[in-house]
Amino acid sequence: MDLQSLNVAIVGCGNIAGAYAKTLKPYSHIKLLGATDIDLARAEAYVAANGGKVYPSLEAILEDDTVDLVINLTIHHAHAEVITKCLNAGKDVYTEKPLALTSEDAHRLVQLAQEKGRRLSSAPITILGEAQQTAWKAIRDGLPGTVRLAYAEVNWGRIESWHPAPGPFYEVGPLFDVGVYPLTILTSIFGPARHITAFGKVLYPDRVTKEGVEFHISTPDFAVAAIEFENGAVARLTTNFYVGNHGKQKGIEFHGDKGSVYLSDWQDFHAKVEFAEFAGTYEPIPYVREPYKGTEWSRGVVDLADAIQNDRPQRITGAQAAHVVDILCGIQDSFRTGKPVTLTSNFTQPEPMDWAR
Repeated sequence: MDLQSLNVAIVGCGNIAGAYAKTLKPYSHIKLLGATDIDLARAEAYVAANGGKVYPSLEAILEDDTVDLVINLTIHHAHAEVITKCLNAGKDVYTEKPLALTSEDAHRLVQLAQEKGRRLSSAPITILGEAQQTAWKAIRDGLPGTVRLAYAEVNWGRIESWHPAPGPFYEVGPLFDVGVYPLTILTSIFGPARHITAFGKVLYPDRVTKEGVEFHISTPDFAVAAIEFENGAVARLTTNFYVGNHGKQKGIEFHGDKGSVYLSDWQDFHAKVEFAEFAGTYEPIPYVREPYKGTEWSRGVVDLADAIQNDRPQRITGAQAAHVVDILCGIQDSFRTGKPVTLTSNFTQPEPMDWAR
């Protein structure tokens, strides 16, 4: 079958944009037309390295009738505004995570996409990775029995130790920046969350950038939540910007009646996947196929392109991303008020990858 071409443009040429361009290159049917950024010098450097043209503004992208899909890689706080403009202009949208910073904005975007008849998909898409699909298949096949408990660990280190602009990350906190990764995996496997109890705290308030500039944070850099899902499973999620990801507590453990499945990393597609019978020793589970080394950041865009061509739902939908935002906001509300939170939103769980059935 000949693949129909999909023309894409990128808004936001920051740290992650290069990884998207690199991982899109093998897919000749997805053509990068160009990019824009509020700092046009960054856009110029980006297209010089990756091809396409510099668009002087987001509006210029939206006025280009040849652009089918906008890939939104702007900072967290800009997501809702940029997505709104793109949908109103009749463009399909793939956005970096999170979909929005409030439940109201997230569900408004989903509704707008429906009204406009446009596709809306959101990172993170790491459930589409080989390791993650392998763990999910083991659970679907009943290897650990009924899974009743999961431990998800997000020790994401100190952003200022590696990122040139740590400020936006600390404004949203680890929950919204990286808690979305295991939550998207957990909701893909378990379905909607229903009840949340959480605690959050600023552990390390005074920090220093790589350039030696001191800064103070007020958004909790640590949060832990107990989440009960509609199917009865319970997960403990821990997120922080304090402990390095070299820590021994990492990845996701799925504990069932017969045993446990361990996914060593919720991001890398070649993460270790292991199984242990109850009270037994962990042994590797063979991958469903040879894994991509690292993270193929564009895999969600590729899945979206295939979904458009074959007139099927994309695997990671705006509705699921909005439900994950509900969980994030619920955790935040719970640790701010000291009270449990109940969720009611729903979404359709994604289908496994065809090669992982």
